[in-house]
Amino acid sequence: MRIWSDPTKRRWIAWTALAAAYALVSVHRLSTAVLAEQLATAFDTTGAALGTLHASFFYIYAAMQLPAGFVADRVGSRRAVTAGTVVMSVGALAFSVADSYPVAFLARALIGLGGSLLFIAILRFCANWFRPTEFARMSGLTIAAAGFGGVLATTPLAVVVAATDWRTTLFGLGLAGFVLATVAYLLARDSPADAGLAEIEGVPLAKTPSLSAVAANAAGVLRERETWLVGTVLFCGTGVNITVFGLWGVPYVVQTYEGVSVTGASVYTLAGSAGLLLGPPLVGWLSDRLGRRLGLMVAAQAAFAGSFALLAITGRPPLPVVAVAFFAAGFLAGGYALGYTVIKERHASGASGVATGTVNTMGFTGAALFPTLMGLVLDAYRTGETINGAQVYSTLGYRVAFGLAAAAGVVALLASVALYRTQGNQ
Repeated sequence: MRIWSDPTKRRWIAWTALAAAYALVSVHRLSTAVLAEQLATAFDTTGAALGTLHASFFYIYAAMQLPAGFVADRVGSRRAVTAGTVVMSVGALAFSVADSYPVAFLARALIGLGGSLLFIAILRFCANWFRPTEFARMSGLTIAAAGFGGVLATTPLAVVVAATDWRTTLFGLGLAGFVLATVAYLLARDSPADAGLAEIEGVPLAKTPSLSAVAANAAGVLRERETWLVGTVLFCGTGVNITVFGLWGVPYVVQTYEGVSVTGASVYTLAGSAGLLLGPPLVGWLSDRLGRRLGLMVAAQAAFAGSFALLAITGRPPLPVVAVAFFAAGFLAGGYALGYTVIKERHASGASGVATGTVNTMGFTGAALFPTLMGLVLDAYRTGETINGAQVYSTLGYRVAFGLAAAAGVVALLASVALYRTQGNQ
């Protein structure tokens, strides 16, 4: 068939297979918002402990991003995604049968270990199969795949959990992971040459760097001021969005607005994931079309901070306003996602895995820390009531938590302004 012999078409089949596995990563990392009540009851947790259980995924995920870059550069995207998806799925099966908090913590950390390999490996695939002028939109589309997984982790997941239970649901997700790992292994190849196809005009030749070259690339990336500025933007943006959409967004709506069920509240975090589905590819497309990165990043961070400031100031606005604020925060992820392109364009293609892995480490360190920080804030505002065994927090507590999110947005804005002043609107 022509589609198998045309590299510009074959790459989309392979990318879709890889992206499907990455969407499952997002289902796992954002599922805690829908499962919060059940997990709090099953393991008898405080807000901080529930935040830490949610964040256990990100502790190992963040620590693995630089090693994930090494793996992607050395063994290739196909094997990295396949192995990572298998490990993640083993963790999901273990989490589904966990009978204590420590076991659940370790199982969710195992899910994070497997999931940690996928994003950087897919960006490495994009560097091998797509032109540099297409990279921003492809990184945006890859993040959109996470947005699709995030949509599945909201109302659809809530419906399934309500119809069965959380353990059965997690077990099913584990089985689905083995299927997606098999599909990725069968359909993906690391480069056109590995697929026995002609080179794509304008795409740099893929070369596997030596271990010494990988180490030298990592050292060079870490020495650059721009790495730390981009990492700060990702730390704040990734950390806040994953914490709100993946953990505290659903309890906020359930506990602040009367008569809203978990399934109903999940519609509002779905709005955030829908924003994540749409924003990164559109912002990436616009950035590639204009040939500009940093001006868009600055504008997006200003609006991102404003979306959470609105919730912090009002506390209990009409529910449509909550939906708009969540959607905006997800959509504006397209601004901080440009950081991957900014870093990738500063380094040779052979270093793309290490370069993007380094800043992704910083981004998911934020995802590891913010859930516990917000949980500590909320624990200071416990009402003493419980709903189905889960702690209830006051509206003021959620306002303070969203104030923390807005403050993080301001820090990201300042870092993006510093990048703009250093490099100009490149």
